Amino acid sequence: MADDLNPFENAQQQFDEAVSQMQLDKGIIAILREPERVLTVNLPIKMDNGEVKVFTGFRSQHSHARGPCKGGIRYHPGVTIDEVKALSMWMTWKCAVVDIPFGGGKGGIILNPKELSKAEIERLSRAYMRAMAPIVGPDRDVPAPDVYTNAQIMDWMRDEYEKVTGKSALAVITGKSVGKGGSKGRTTATAMGGVFVLEEAVKQIDVKKTVAIQGFGNVGSIAARLLAERGYKIVAVSDSKGGIYNPKGIHLDEAEAHKKKTKVLKGCHDCKIISNEELLELDVGILIPAALENQITEKNAHKIKAKIILELANGPTTPEADAILYKKEIVVIPDVLANAGGVTVSYFEWLQNREDKYWDEKEVNKRLSEIMRKAFKDIFGVCNGKNCHMRVAAYLLAIEKVAKAVEEKLK
Repeated sequence: MADDLNPFENAQQQFDEAVSQMQLDKGIIAILREPERVLTVNLPIKMDNGEVKVFTGFRSQHSHARGPCKGGIRYHPGVTIDEVKALSMWMTWKCAVVDIPFGGGKGGIILNPKELSKAEIERLSRAYMRAMAPIVGPDRDVPAPDVYTNAQIMDWMRDEYEKVTGKSALAVITGKSVGKGGSKGRTTATAMGGVFVLEEAVKQIDVKKTVAIQGFGNVGSIAARLLAERGYKIVAVSDSKGGIYNPKGIHLDEAEAHKKKTKVLKGCHDCKIISNEELLELDVGILIPAALENQITEKNAHKIKAKIILELANGPTTPEADAILYKKEIVVIPDVLANAGGVTVSYFEWLQNREDKYWDEKEVNKRLSEIMRKAFKDIFGVCNGKNCHMRVAAYLLAIEKVAKAVEEKLK
């Protein structure tokens, strides 16, 4: 994330742009412009060497208007309170866009997880859940995995919540391992949902099926696989250390094997080394930011050549860049739609836990496809009808739904 760009200010600016086109009560706007609650906690942990370290964690709950808050927990050295506030707001719109009955939440701990042992990560995860237990729960706030967190961490947190509360609560957290209440299809959900949306977009937009993906983690690497299986040519991928480019197409097995062996993509056979910045500016049909926030800004937006940008990351494009891309007639499929597959399948997991009925992966993907494709068509229709870019269209739809729910609660 760029140091000079505040993600929460970006989130508010996007919100302000949308509500300027709506007839909303000023009080409703004031309510939705800020999170309902933000909790900051200090977490003292005994390290393996006996030393005590204190880690700072956050949880932002943007809105309960449409249901429990929903959103991931990230472990990253760059986590800030403004980042989790922004992400919680984006989650509110994301849930409304795909019409699932949740509001937005987000959490994080400031740390580099690569510097901690598995035992230290477990102690920290359990401490975080103990601190958050008073404000989370199946009907209040349902966390999930995010950057550098996974099913094992969710399993520990669910176990800790049940110890604190003294009762079984399978639905307190999603993204759990399948053997412990997790949903099939959850691992691939974010990427799969993005692919379903992209398939609808290319029916409307004539575009080369060449793809550059910034971020080759869980979401980016799975998206690469899914798209390659569908006939798209993946010509560039990157990680935090840089990227690789081959206009003839990257051999994904080789790229993954090389990264597993060397910890980086650079140096992969038959590929040119490029920077993350260069990847964004490649002459491709489809660009997929799948890393962190604020990657496409007013400084580089005019250099973007892709015709479609599929935002699998949260907040990769700044409001200033949005305006430039719209003038260039580049279609940005916004994060609140493009990566909503993850929260949609989290909702499926929450439902399955509460109903004690479990679906196979085929059923999960069928339901996910229906929701994502419908959401794209709804937003694309508003986009064309109001002559606005897709992010504004998505916000118009989402804010209207959330505003109505707030009005009902105020009656």
